[in-house]
Amino acid sequence: MEYAHGVITGASSGFGAAFARRLAGRCAHLVLVARRAELLETLAAELRAAHAGLSVTVRPCDLAQEAERAALGAELAALPTGRMLLVNNAGLGDYGSFATSAPERNRLLLQVNVMAVTELARAVVPRLEEQGGAIINLASLAADVFIPDFALYAASKAYVASFSEALRLELRGAGVPVLAVCPGPVHTGFGDVARRSGCTNGYSSFKKWFYTPIDTVVDGALAALDRGAARYYPSKRIRLVGFIARNVPLALLRAVMGRRPRKVAPLNPSDAPSA
Repeated sequence: MEYAHGVITGASSGFGAAFARRLAGRCAHLVLVARRAELLETLAAELRAAHAGLSVTVRPCDLAQEAERAALGAELAALPTGRMLLVNNAGLGDYGSFATSAPERNRLLLQVNVMAVTELARAVVPRLEEQGGAIINLASLAADVFIPDFALYAASKAYVASFSEALRLELRGAGVPVLAVCPGPVHTGFGDVARRSGCTNGYSSFKKWFYTPIDTVVDGALAALDRGAARYYPSKRIRLVGFIARNVPLALLRAVMGRRPRKVAPLNPSDAPSA
């Protein structure tokens, strides 16, 4: 599917940069959104050089800040007429027990993972209904299961997946697809940012069996969007884990997650984040 505008949040690296590279051949105009302007400028120059005639707008924005989200939403709603694809990719994580979490970090996580997805979708949905387009929301395999030591992140992604499903049904009559992408572990640098200072992330060697290349996730997501899928899991293994998590009795899931090795733990009490 071709679009007049492709808007990608968290476009400075990881999934966001990969989406930008793929969509450069499917969009006349890209809007790259992230906090790190210098990385966006580098990516924009690369895309312009590789795709003659492509228009790229670099839009630095801290999605954790309400006023910046509102300004960005107004700009997106006012873009020239044409089909738009919004990729809500930006996200934050926080490995560690909730009891030792930093309240400000919790607030930022919810602002980016929940409020930014909600508010940007609300800003563009009216024009999507009138002019056409689509929405991709980056959820996670974590959306299907509650995860000790990753409690807030998993809960925020459950919101993204549920919101995407409901919005998809609301917009179905207007022909506007909405896709929730649910990857498992991916080498994007996300884990390094999510890991707290003084904590280890060394459990579960079996996790290597679930890693998926970034390009596989992005290419598969765009193909899933084109065929009107509601959710996309990027491998049979991840799809199976999601299916099991959604369908086993809740008591069994609680028992399994309760016996799961703790993902992270402070190396010593003094390393735990303060409020």
